[in-house]
Amino acid sequence: MPQHNHAPARHCSDCSGFASVAIATGLRRTDGSRDTVPVNCPACHGTGTVPAPTRRALTRA
Repeated sequence: MPQHNHAPARHCSDCSGFASVAIATGLRRTDGSRDTVPVNCPACHGTGTVPAPTRRALTRA
């Protein structure tokens, strides 16, 4: 059976692949649970990966 080799994922260098986090505000809701704020990485916009480098067209001078 053929084995498929997928390209390795290119993780965002700013968040190391952990693109979305929930930060606790320190407040509690009336039911006792903590109030959190979801935050996405500004560099990759919450995807955790960066696009593949694009090839530049070679031009002659």
